Amino acid sequence: MTSEPYLLTPGPLTISLRTKQSMLRDWGSWDVDFNNITARVRARLLDIIHGAATHECVPLQGSGTFGVEAAIGTLVPRAGHVLVPQNGAYCQRITRICRVLGRRVTTIDYAEDQPVSATDIDQALAADSSITHVALVHCETSTGILNPLEAIAQAAARHGRGLIIDAMSSFGALEIDARTTPFDALIAASGKCLEGPPGMSFVIARRAALERCEGNCHSLALDLHDQWVYMRKTAQWRYTPPTHVVAAFDAAIAQFLEEGGVAARGARYAANCRTLLEGMRRLGLRCFLPAAIQAPIIVTFHAPEHPRYQFNSFYDAVKARGYILYPGKLTAADTFRVGCMGQLGEKGMAGVLEAVGAVLAQLRAST
Repeated sequence: MTSEPYLLTPGPLTISLRTKQSMLRDWGSWDVDFNNITARVRARLLDIIHGAATHECVPLQGSGTFGVEAAIGTLVPRAGHVLVPQNGAYCQRITRICRVLGRRVTTIDYAEDQPVSATDIDQALAADSSITHVALVHCETSTGILNPLEAIAQAAARHGRGLIIDAMSSFGALEIDARTTPFDALIAASGKCLEGPPGMSFVIARRAALERCEGNCHSLALDLHDQWVYMRKTAQWRYTPPTHVVAAFDAAIAQFLEEGGVAARGARYAANCRTLLEGMRRLGLRCFLPAAIQAPIIVTFHAPEHPRYQFNSFYDAVKARGYILYPGKLTAADTFRVGCMGQLGEKGMAGVLEAVGAVLAQLRAST
């Protein structure tokens, strides 16, 4: 067992030693060397989705939810109307953000194991011309379900509506191409598939949409337009940036590119996911989602069918063997989640399965 348990969570992740070591230096927030790091991070994030010609990358202090709220508050006019298809907790969070911000919101509700339908989006947009934006969670982290981004993006574009994508658990591992997938904003964060530390979100916004947003935002700190204009003029963040996180994220992105970018990172996670699914099936644990809609990011499993099973005890026993699981987030079933991201050590997913198998054997031997 490692003295520091591996994180099988959807972020924060277990990050590389090289990324951790990049946080050992202090940086001046207005210093030219740090400004160069910020510029490099922004440029590389745009390059990942081939967006440099049409989009801008605006980094923001805070977790992914800060970025989602900033995108909605900045890009959706105060008289705007957002359509949110809901099949999990993070879709529901977007709906709550809209309501808190006073943005009109309409939802299309699905079961937690049912992907969003592009046909439903198309019909809703045709029926209601007041809808200005669609807000979609690409990979719904509460289950691991993958929603059909490309089809929904094309439906929104056909109707001339803006698309805001929560790509928190897909950016960097699943291909998204700004040249062929139309969107007004895409939000992700440092502590996800790019394997940096948590603490920084970023919004990749269509330049033409961002230019129209002055004065929209409800918040000074979360105003993406203001942040973008200031960065363009000064190369600096408006307010104190998370300097160590930005430097570590820069190191993480360098390693992502060295590994082979989206294709290689996605392939590693997909291999982790296949190994996990096959191994858990051998251990008698059932996956919540069918394979066709399971993203290779995080997997939800039904709880073991045993009268003495309790998640907290199960969690503690697996943690004692070196791995930290994640609780379920479903309303309809007793589940737990296992992430496929991050640096999982020499044993990789085999070590995870060994730990879970040992705990299950103890549980099933108990009376």
